[in-house]
Amino acid sequence: MTELYPVPGRVSSGSPSPIPDLPAYREAYARALDDPDGFWLSVARERVRWRREPTEGLAGDFHSVLESPLSWFGDGQLNVTETCLDQHLETRADKTAILWEADQPGQGRHITYAELHREVCRTANALHALGVEKGERVIIYMGMVPEAAIAMLACARLGAVHSVVFGGFSAEAVRDRVRDCGAQVVITQDEGRRGGRTIPLKSVVDQALEGERGVHKVLVFRHTGAEIAMAPGRDVWWHDVVPGAGDSHEPTVCGAEDPLFILYTSGSTGKPKGLVHTQGGYLTYTSYTHQVVFDLREDDVYACVADVGWITGHSYIVYGPLANGATTMMFESVPTWPDAGRYWDLVERYGITIFYTAPTAIRALAAQGDRFVLAYARSSLRVLGTVGEPINPDAWRWYHDVVGEGHCTVVDTWWQTETGGIAISPLAPVTPTKPGSATLPLPGIVPVLMESEDRILRGPGEGRLCLAQSWPGQARTVWGDHPRFVATYFTTYPGYYFTGDGSRRDRDGYYWITGRVDDVLNISGHRMGTAEFESALVSVDAVAEAGVVGFPHALKGQGVYAYIVLQHDQVASPELEQTLNAAVRAAIGAHAKVDLFQFVPGLPKTRSGKVMRRILRKVAEGQPEALGDVSTLADPSVVDAIVAGARKL
Repeated sequence: MTELYPVPGRVSSGSPSPIPDLPAYREAYARALDDPDGFWLSVARERVRWRREPTEGLAGDFHSVLESPLSWFGDGQLNVTETCLDQHLETRADKTAILWEADQPGQGRHITYAELHREVCRTANALHALGVEKGERVIIYMGMVPEAAIAMLACARLGAVHSVVFGGFSAEAVRDRVRDCGAQVVITQDEGRRGGRTIPLKSVVDQALEGERGVHKVLVFRHTGAEIAMAPGRDVWWHDVVPGAGDSHEPTVCGAEDPLFILYTSGSTGKPKGLVHTQGGYLTYTSYTHQVVFDLREDDVYACVADVGWITGHSYIVYGPLANGATTMMFESVPTWPDAGRYWDLVERYGITIFYTAPTAIRALAAQGDRFVLAYARSSLRVLGTVGEPINPDAWRWYHDVVGEGHCTVVDTWWQTETGGIAISPLAPVTPTKPGSATLPLPGIVPVLMESEDRILRGPGEGRLCLAQSWPGQARTVWGDHPRFVATYFTTYPGYYFTGDGSRRDRDGYYWITGRVDDVLNISGHRMGTAEFESALVSVDAVAEAGVVGFPHALKGQGVYAYIVLQHDQVASPELEQTLNAAVRAAIGAHAKVDLFQFVPGLPKTRSGKVMRRILRKVAEGQPEALGDVSTLADPSVVDAIVAGARKL
């Protein structure tokens, strides 16, 4: 078995969760390494309400995944909503389950566990009356309203397979997903609200389904009250069929390996890839990681401000928190509306104790200055989390020192849609942290670093991040295309799951994620991550954001192209470029240098805040005609400015 650096020590055994201190972490890690079946069966029995308790752990391995797909708890039976809802009715019926903050500040709802259980049962009854049965696929295309989570849970109650599509994707993206999974029912709403604007969700669904014959029902939730088209015989109003559908619904018993949901990765290039997560293993892992990473306590007010259209929303807004009986927030708006104090206003008004957001948002808010943070009381905060991309040390320090006032643990979490839940992260408040490092793997996660010659790197060094051992939360397949699943994740390094990310491991065994492997630059034989450049560039006070990509270079093989967003009171100049390269050399080394700077008004971001690096690469490579679909961008005009100002050597 591949070593972990440092090798966890062994202390007296105990319960697999929670993890109160570092020795307990080392013990849990050792148990999961030495006896993964025993460890995870213990966790599953402790955390999940089973109809038939499993006796089987892992079936299959990374060597034979093509012939024998992976399976966890294969003889177990359950319905995940009994863990997320029914089990809480005796002791937490009146506890707030979902705390919803609307786009308009101060507007929202508190939904108790009893109320959520009732609404899920009603919605399950309504969906069943519309023809939804166990195993059928349902597309959910909604904004951040509680009914989106209710729809997910109602599908799970029926044993149907939901596929949530982010409520900012184009009609083409919705159509692709409807076709790929064979959905017969779509759930949507009239409009969404976000940042003071409306989003025409139902109109997009109508465009997506034009000429499509597979979908026979569209369930529409009225949110804004806008006038929309309703197709006779196909479209049904939520308020006409859900409220009177009955307050109870017997949950459908499912196998642990039955599909729970399909979540598609970006379809910007080629056919969308629908990753399948199953019932028992996914719920076990999200429940476990949510508690141990965030040090969850009964009276916490937990706020993950992601969108349910992404895996973060699935795992750490809906399934993980509700399985743990937590109060979980759903946030409809954006961090900068009506101003850059929106997040901290939430913290003060709701007494939020755990706050989880993306480094992109943190950097954007830091660029606005400290005054928006300092205007609000934040003494309730105990844990701050980051997710979605590596966080540069300067943003980490601002988050820790300014937002958290130096007393909050920052959990910099690394994981993927494919992993189902957090894989490498500090445990709050157990793990000593380092700004910018994801620190140590969770129990059950066995990282290895591969060198370019496909050799395992032992000890400190940098390489491609792979995982050597299966864990219950990982995706099982690509919907309808298992060979594609195997080819994507298990053929580059046979016997290992290849994450597609690069990572550096330091002398303390801490992991520093360097970004996607296609974002690793090879400059005159030196391998450098774009995240390293970006971290160095944004450390300069004049810089608000930076995006770095490679481009063809006659001498070096690859050159470094940096897109720079300046602070509002700064101007571009040759002297500033020299200052930026000095910062790069100081942070990375004398061999590191940006070849071309382009100062831009903003970076091309999706509505979820993710930088679309494909666009940056194509412009830097001199191929603006190959940008592809930009419909998912929050501000497409940014692309025009980038193309117009592109530079060449």
